[in-house]
Amino acid sequence: MKKFIYNIKKYYKYAIYSAKAELKSEVADSYLNWLWWVIEPFSFMLIYTFIFGTVFSNDEKYFASFVFLGLLAWEFFNRMINGSVKLIISNRDLVTKVYIPKYILLLSKSFTYLFKMGISLMILVPLMIYQGVPFTWYMLLCIPIFIVLYILTFGIGMILMHFGVTLNDLGNLTNIGLKMVFYLSGVFYNIQKRLKKKPTLSFYLLRVNPIAFCMNELRKVFLYQKLPSVEGLLVWLGIGLVLCAIGIHVIHKNENSYAKVI
Repeated sequence: MKKFIYNIKKYYKYAIYSAKAELKSEVADSYLNWLWWVIEPFSFMLIYTFIFGTVFSNDEKYFASFVFLGLLAWEFFNRMINGSVKLIISNRDLVTKVYIPKYILLLSKSFTYLFKMGISLMILVPLMIYQGVPFTWYMLLCIPIFIVLYILTFGIGMILMHFGVTLNDLGNLTNIGLKMVFYLSGVFYNIQKRLKKKPTLSFYLLRVNPIAFCMNELRKVFLYQKLPSVEGLLVWLGIGLVLCAIGIHVIHKNENSYAKVI
């Protein structure tokens, strides 16, 4: 852990520089430039709101904000997990020529995705105002929820990043798993209401699936003026820290062999 903290202090400037460079390259050849970071999440919100709010007559209160919060959390989780699998291989030149702790690559990616999530949060504010969602101090409690989401996702990402070097099929398996998790996470529906006749299934979907749990807690504090589950946050924080510790250990143990494998 001391080595991890030392490396973070030493290389965090590189991670920030790399994240900025990636963001600039994404929009360098685009006429709309950075506006795509606003258009993309807002467009998906409109699509899901129309399909599941109008076509399927969803009566969830503040439904557009409900969907947008789900997408906001899901997109960060999905991008981090998908991006981590082939991260070392896609940075082959850097890995084989220069020493850099491999989790710094994931840290840099996470800064990129955090920036995009911040853009989405800025879109959420006027959307909530338009829908008449009351702004209360409960919203400040989103901070520990986002911290838990980040730690969990970073831990999972480090482990997948390691195994992605040698397991060529891991990317395909991850895509399948993420699609299943997406539909089980309640991005566009309320798990508790939809499964009110099956409370046991609802309970496990919200407790066993970390992204479903984080979405539900974010909606509590942003839309319904409720306290998040402290017990649930502590449990997932503990799991996230364990996953991070495993990921750090595995990468420290094997990072010298990555250049030979790729």
